[in-house]
Amino acid sequence: MTSHLTVARALVPGMVARGEGYLFSTASAAGLLTQMDSGPYAVSKSAAIAFAEWISINYGERGVKVSVLCPQAVRTNIIGDDITVWERRSRSGQASQDGVLEPEDVADMVVETIRNENFLLLPHEQVATYMERKAGDPDRWIAGMQRFRSKLEAAGAYVVE
Repeated sequence: MTSHLTVARALVPGMVARGEGYLFSTASAAGLLTQMDSGPYAVSKSAAIAFAEWISINYGERGVKVSVLCPQAVRTNIIGDDITVWERRSRSGQASQDGVLEPEDVADMVVETIRNENFLLLPHEQVATYMERKAGDPDRWIAGMQRFRSKLEAAGAYVVE
C-alpha cells in the first residue's frame, strides 16, 4: 500500500496540473475476494484497490485516468520456476484451481485496458463471477468460503497461520 501512496503523492499533482495522466496499479484478486491464507496480503491488496478507486473518483474529472490489475496467479518470480511445487503449496487458494496465466497474455490485457480506459482488469474471468456472488449475498459467500476452507483443512491442504 505504501508504494501506491508514494507514487500517487509524486505523480498526481503534476497530472492534475497538466489536466491529464494515467496511473496503472497492480493489486490482486485477493483484494476483491480475500485470500484465506494471508490476512495482511488480502487487506493490503484491498486497500490498494480502494485507493485506486478513490483517486479515480476524486481526480478523474481533472484528467487523471486510473486502472487496477487484479489477477489471481500469473507465472512470475512470485510463484517461482516450479509451477508444480507452487500449485501443491497453494492448493488452499482458488487461484490454483482457476489456472496460472502467462505474463505475455496479461500484458496484452493491460494494453487493452489502458486503451479502453477501463478501471478494473480481471485477467481470470471467474473473478467477476465470484465478485457478483459475494456482492449479491455476502453472508452466503462467507459461509461458502468457510466450508471451502474447512474442506481444504480436512484434506491437509490448508493450515491456518
